[in-house]
Amino acid sequence: MRDCRIGHGFDLHRLEPGRDLIVGGVKLDHDRGCDAHSDGDVVYHAVTDAVLGGLGQDDIGQLFPDTDPKWKAADSRVFVEEATRRMTIAGYAVGNLDVTVILQRPKLSLHKAEIKANLARLLGCAPDRVNLKGKTHEHVDALGENRAIACHAVVLLVGGDR
Repeated sequence: MRDCRIGHGFDLHRLEPGRDLIVGGVKLDHDRGCDAHSDGDVVYHAVTDAVLGGLGQDDIGQLFPDTDPKWKAADSRVFVEEATRRMTIAGYAVGNLDVTVILQRPKLSLHKAEIKANLARLLGCAPDRVNLKGKTHEHVDALGENRAIACHAVVLLVGGDR
């Protein structure tokens, strides 16, 4: 029997004018971006927490605190890389990853293939193990009013035989 674990990650950032909007390692053309200590990539943050959660380890805020100047404006790719390193050491691999980005605009459809490829590369898995969905919030609350972006990520980690 294979050892399987499920992890869930969530992230949310306020959107502010004059900042870059980075989603899954892709800079999107938009009039605002994430207000965050790092680059504010909600996809990479949620995926990092999903993997760490599946492993039962500290979360992204514990490993990369926003009180540490070392992580100021950091490329969130390093967070996913660390989660992947820990996953590999623990003897797990990605069975599959399902990501939902909630953003009123811009639309993610033109960028989905690149984001999925970025995630597969960082997690060391085949691209068909990664799913990405973009959802609007139907103009409701901060997400629907283009004042925030959110992301949910669920990962199945598969380990060796038990």
